[in-house]
Amino acid sequence: MFEGFVDEMVDVGEVALRVRHGGDGSPVLLIHGHPRTGSTWHRVAPRLVERGFSVVCPDMRGYGRSGKAPIRPDHSQQSKRAVAGDMLALMRALGHTAFAVAGHDRGCYVALRLALDHPEAVRRLVVMDGVPISEALARCDAKFAHDWYHWFFFAQPGRPERAIMADPDAWYGTPGPARMGGANHAEFRAAIHDPDTVRAMLEDYRAGLGVDRDHEEADRRAGRLVDCPTLFLWSTRDDMEDLYGDPTAIWRSWARDVHGVPIESGHHMAEENPAAVAAALTSFVA
Repeated sequence: MFEGFVDEMVDVGEVALRVRHGGDGSPVLLIHGHPRTGSTWHRVAPRLVERGFSVVCPDMRGYGRSGKAPIRPDHSQQSKRAVAGDMLALMRALGHTAFAVAGHDRGCYVALRLALDHPEAVRRLVVMDGVPISEALARCDAKFAHDWYHWFFFAQPGRPERAIMADPDAWYGTPGPARMGGANHAEFRAAIHDPDTVRAMLEDYRAGLGVDRDHEEADRRAGRLVDCPTLFLWSTRDDMEDLYGDPTAIWRSWARDVHGVPIESGHHMAEENPAAVAAALTSFVA
């Protein structure tokens, strides 16, 4: 995985982040989702390097081998604002003052927060398989509560950790090395079998239902929008359209210039259809 990339730990303040980076040219930051690590991009990142980009693939704080911040009563140590601050510090440490950012799943919330809080740094925004947290919660109905029950279960104190750690492979339904790639699969399993990582990943969801929702609602009241061009990618075999009809329409109320592109894939599109993801990113970012 990531042949020719640098693999290092970078101190960004409160935590140190494990990051792989490589290539030359216009910088692109790729942010993974739950329960993956930066290795989820292992089939996309080399394609972008071949097309002339400088690519950065970190593990978010709390995930993978990155540092775990002390837990606060309001879970703000894992807020998307805190994680976005890490990403900005990381990119500056690597010499990138302005860049494109793509975030998948939980990472799309971090990418959104980065674009809203630091518009001077984000040239292009790509959000993948998600709508803003406050929008999902505002539309929560019986179907959402049934299909996305884990949002609310993960927010409970203590019990989710015990349930997951009883059998992490069964809980996450490990898809196997053939589908994920052997090294990516091994890294994924190491993460979900680590109690500190599991707790930090759950803190992501606990922050989501509290401080993250508050931050987004404050944005709406203030009329804040993403200023840079924005691309929404969604998996055709996931449930974005079932839940929201045209999910791109939701993003149009958050950004001034939005385009949508479906990807023929299940949820983990960077692993399942990396060629299409890389092509969409290349066309949009270039």
